[in-house]
Amino acid sequence: MSESLPVDLEGQEYVLGTNDEELARLGFQHQVWGEIASRTWERAGFSPGHTLLDAGCGPGYSTFGLARLAGAEGKVVAVDKSQRFITYLNSQIKARGVENISAQVGDLENLHLPPSSVDGAYARWVFCFLERPQAAISEIAKTLQTGAAFAIQDYSNYRAFDIYPDSAVFNKVYEAVWESWKIHGSYADIGRRLPEMMSSCGLEVTHIEPIIRIARPGSALWKWPETFFISYMPTLVEMGLITEEDREEFIFDWRKRSQNPNAVFTTPVNVEVIGIKR
Repeated sequence: MSESLPVDLEGQEYVLGTNDEELARLGFQHQVWGEIASRTWERAGFSPGHTLLDAGCGPGYSTFGLARLAGAEGKVVAVDKSQRFITYLNSQIKARGVENISAQVGDLENLHLPPSSVDGAYARWVFCFLERPQAAISEIAKTLQTGAAFAIQDYSNYRAFDIYPDSAVFNKVYEAVWESWKIHGSYADIGRRLPEMMSSCGLEVTHIEPIIRIARPGSALWKWPETFFISYMPTLVEMGLITEEDREEFIFDWRKRSQNPNAVFTTPVNVEVIGIKR
């Protein structure tokens, strides 16, 4: 299988950025959600000896887990549009001495990989950021061998994020995040559309499951949204979607709830969708 992609996407950035702070945030995020990812891979039938596509791999936190699953007889093809993320991933591949990962810059909406070349594909929180998600699913479907699974985890109802005690500024910030993604041409609630998109690309949807989690102060899951909002709110201020006063009020309210043992928050509604190529 060819290991090169005839595109040069250096300099392309995600809505959330690719700086050192975002690298650290994504690493923590994977720790919080890694167990769910592993269950998804098992449900999708990913096995040792498989060639697996990590679509929109980012800096590769899931990639190494997939590589351990594929084993020495298998491999992972990791593709992301960010040159910075791929450079970081390649540095980690070299530092760890891993030999079954090929990381490359590429556009999922115009994916240049051989047809029927992978035994499974995985994407987590990727399609909510794409301008043409249907095109990406079509491209990825082409790379799958007959009987191979494409497993996706993505948001289905982002604004279902909820916290108690209530806070008006939280609701304002959630809405601003959703609006900011829309401004960039992406759709935060893409999960509800995925089954239809998969079906239109010749994938039989065999599994759909909601993913909703509840956290309390002091847990890693409680810390997960904090790392996101603290890093992303300055962007929302720059975009004019919230004010600096909103940002400060959000931080104050969050810290207050973090000290309240009776506080709880519910994650946005995610959906896990698995489609099989027939």
